[in-house]
Amino acid sequence: MIIHNASQLLTLAGGPQRGQRLGELNLIKNGAIVLDGDKIVATGRSAVLLERYPETATFDAQGKVVMPGFVDPHTHLVWAGDRAGEFEMRLQGKTYMEIMAAGGGIVSTVNATRSASPDELIDQTSERLWQAFRHGTTTAEVKTGYGLELFSELKQLDVIFTLNSRGAISLVPTFLGAHAIPEEYADNPDDYVTLICDEMLPEVKKWWQTRAKGQPLPFVDVFCEDGAFDLAQSRRILETAKNLGYPLKIHADEFKNLGGASLAAELGAASADHLVRASDADIQALAASDTVAVALPATPFGLNEADYTPAQKIIAANGLLALATDVNPGTAWGESMQFILALACRKMGLTPAQAIAAATINAAAALQQADRIGSLEPNKQADLLILNVSDYRHLGYRFGTNLVSDVIKQGRFYPVS
Repeated sequence: MIIHNASQLLTLAGGPQRGQRLGELNLIKNGAIVLDGDKIVATGRSAVLLERYPETATFDAQGKVVMPGFVDPHTHLVWAGDRAGEFEMRLQGKTYMEIMAAGGGIVSTVNATRSASPDELIDQTSERLWQAFRHGTTTAEVKTGYGLELFSELKQLDVIFTLNSRGAISLVPTFLGAHAIPEEYADNPDDYVTLICDEMLPEVKKWWQTRAKGQPLPFVDVFCEDGAFDLAQSRRILETAKNLGYPLKIHADEFKNLGGASLAAELGAASADHLVRASDADIQALAASDTVAVALPATPFGLNEADYTPAQKIIAANGLLALATDVNPGTAWGESMQFILALACRKMGLTPAQAIAAATINAAAALQQADRIGSLEPNKQADLLILNVSDYRHLGYRFGTNLVSDVIKQGRFYPVS
């Protein structure tokens, strides 16, 4: 099929975009794209490709923008229950510790998720996945981390595996057993670190190799933060995971600068995420590596905080910057990458073009999949969007509405508007 008559075809061709290159859309006016099954064959001017492929079926984009599907490289989509009451308590001025004492915080989500059946988790997560998909996300990373013990963590991984096999949206799994210290280890957190390293990581690997034969191991992530896992504990977990063959990620420098971003760069992690408090030295370490800095602007927005990931410093240092939703029940329940672009433009100083690149090709790099997805180039997967607008700058400019009319996932059309 040839999708033609696109007012602007945003190819994002040329690989992940460092530093000042961020925002190179490689836009083709009156563009067209040729698909063969689930693969892209060619991109170019409509007149040229229609002449080159005269026998091919056509689809008229009617002067709309055509672009790559969004890649969301940081989500916590699998959970049970909600924390609406906790949100109200924060608005009333309650502190995090007061909310925890009242049974809120991550502990409440852990308890609900541990209690939920796999079918209940699948049902609740499916609705969130549909919202993400209809807003243009074609690939999403999904973390565990609301089990904090082996059985429940494996239950979440199994849900991710099942949903990936059933739905249109592609899911990339991450094991986040090191999301928080569970209540039962509150007085001896190092024992929980030992449990993760000596039992959970080997067992997850064994389970995954049986359940997902031939598929790459999931990422392993750790929440390196004051009140969660300190730098030494994070290093121990990530080094153990790396020695077992897992690819790595890290939550770092969201509230305090502990040096997690530099650790990620040192260990060759795919990404370091949050980075609100990352130091200049951390940013330089990331820029000197292939570790992607993933900004999560919905989180400070959800917490009503003033500080966001220092995107301009990352760009100036020649780093790789990506965007993600961080969709989770506590601080950022929002599935739309379009809203993330709007926040990034307003709170991080990105242009719409930079935000689009950070949410597509650079986000794919944060999942180590930039060779397959994130841009519209020959031999890549046919994951693309048709927007209801003729100018890409409406992304970022507008918010609170869905600008996607059609999602094409692996060459298949899904009208969503």
